[in-house]
Amino acid sequence: MAAAGSRLLGAVWLLAALLPLGAAAAAVTGQVAVDGRRAIAATGEDFVCATLDWWPQDKCDYGTCAWGRAGLLNLDLSNKVLLNAVRAFSPLTLRVGGSLQDKVLYGTADLRQPCTPFVKNDSAMFGFTQGCLPLRRWDELNEFFQKSGAKIVFGLNALKGRIPLPDGSMGGPWDYTNAASLIRYTAYKGYQIHGWELGNELSGNGVGTRVGAGQYAADVIALKTIVDNIYRSNPSKPLVLAPGGFFDPGWFTELIVKTRPNLLNVITHHIYNLGPGRDKNLIEKILNPSVLDGMIGTFSNLQGILKSTGTSTVAWVGEAGGAFNSGHHLVTDAFVFSFWFLDQLGMSAKYDTKSYCRQSLIGGNYGLLNTTTFQPNPDYYSALLWHRLMGTKVLATTFKGTNKIRAYAHCARHSPGTTLLLINLSGNTATQVSVTSHAAAAAAVSVHKHGAWSGNTTAQVSVTTQAAAAADTTGHKHGARRHGRKFGLAAAGATRDEYHLTPEGGDLRSQVMLLNGRPLATGADGSIPRLEAVKVDAAQPIAVAPYSIVFARIPDFHAPACS
Repeated sequence: MAAAGSRLLGAVWLLAALLPLGAAAAAVTGQVAVDGRRAIAATGEDFVCATLDWWPQDKCDYGTCAWGRAGLLNLDLSNKVLLNAVRAFSPLTLRVGGSLQDKVLYGTADLRQPCTPFVKNDSAMFGFTQGCLPLRRWDELNEFFQKSGAKIVFGLNALKGRIPLPDGSMGGPWDYTNAASLIRYTAYKGYQIHGWELGNELSGNGVGTRVGAGQYAADVIALKTIVDNIYRSNPSKPLVLAPGGFFDPGWFTELIVKTRPNLLNVITHHIYNLGPGRDKNLIEKILNPSVLDGMIGTFSNLQGILKSTGTSTVAWVGEAGGAFNSGHHLVTDAFVFSFWFLDQLGMSAKYDTKSYCRQSLIGGNYGLLNTTTFQPNPDYYSALLWHRLMGTKVLATTFKGTNKIRAYAHCARHSPGTTLLLINLSGNTATQVSVTSHAAAAAAVSVHKHGAWSGNTTAQVSVTTQAAAAADTTGHKHGARRHGRKFGLAAAGATRDEYHLTPEGGDLRSQVMLLNGRPLATGADGSIPRLEAVKVDAAQPIAVAPYSIVFARIPDFHAPACS
């Protein structure tokens, strides 16, 4: 964990410090109730994941070629910022794949043809010919993965050997010869692979083309057999993942049923719910709570299928860039996109998603790192703060007040208490947020039926005061305190750590993120900056400035689920 700052601040002073010079904002109040009695879901230990893609330099969208030399065959693996950016997560899961992965051959001994790069061809699927991964480059990539401590999920070509069918889909079994040769070579070299994923966006209606679920299930079973055989003497076998496509309830259900109970470790789906990158209304969509809520159905439905089918398969978001066709410069690579990104992390975690892979680590207009300078974009710091502050256990959270505040809570990562994430989608309203436990809030409602839950008139009190008062009330009424201690009760003089994220100059399109009012930038040696908290009196409400994001780590919020 980055070291916490030593300043003890009051909420009002901090809010004034975070507002752009000369700016004024209306102030409202709200209340977040966290149910710490039990976890409602759990993520994987390394929930935050990012992608590396195959796109060549001449991949262009809407007249702009945004990939540069960020593709897997061209990326400068010696860049210090790149190395330090991955290392900072200790570890970061990297999913290697993308649209062109189903056109990639591997330069192993069985290939028996020249190993040539992708070539632009507008008449070919995705605008490029077949390409090839030379073993020399695979060695270089694995040297970088080992040096950076990354955990690797590699996407395999799932179209090899198939034939076109009259309905536009691809039929016949997967020819796994070349893929198996790469897996054998990788194991022989001792390269650590976290998982092998079959295919990219071939599920349901597919993108470019599609494969039926029944055939795909058979191919997943073939991949599982290959992995089991090659790694049979290895105590920890790589995961088998599929299909890396868009959620289709019927297709996904058939795949899960035909691979249950344990032939498919992870089912992966992709998210581009904001539409094309050229959409001029992207910012309006990002700031619209109804648009953000539109993904709840996908997460909930997939969770329901997994629970009802008797499988051990778990769900990942295998690729999520928000806006397809490489995103939109100064939107998906700017501060405003952290509203969408962090809301996605919070929402998906509530539905038992184990890992969430952001498109991309670098490349396109949605990279966590700038494609040419490698400097971190705002979402990089958002991802790193999530990784360091939010633990695996997800707590039910209810916000009373404006619908422009999004609230999520987890047990704190590797430390006592809980971490709360607050996202303010309003540009003209500051919100003073008081925090209470679900049990305390319920008790307060039963005692004061018309007091504590009155929306924006909620008293600006801390977790300490409100929880203690409610718990004392129930203790006097019923003669005992549940769980042996008061929910959320903090000692006198207690503090919490706050991380306030705002855009430079108040500009949502800024690519500079401020942490507690200070710009974040790498050092001259390519080092990632320290992410330092401000310490705030726990008796104060959390001050959430307009268009801002707050992580609040509350060590004295006692939740049995986090014990």
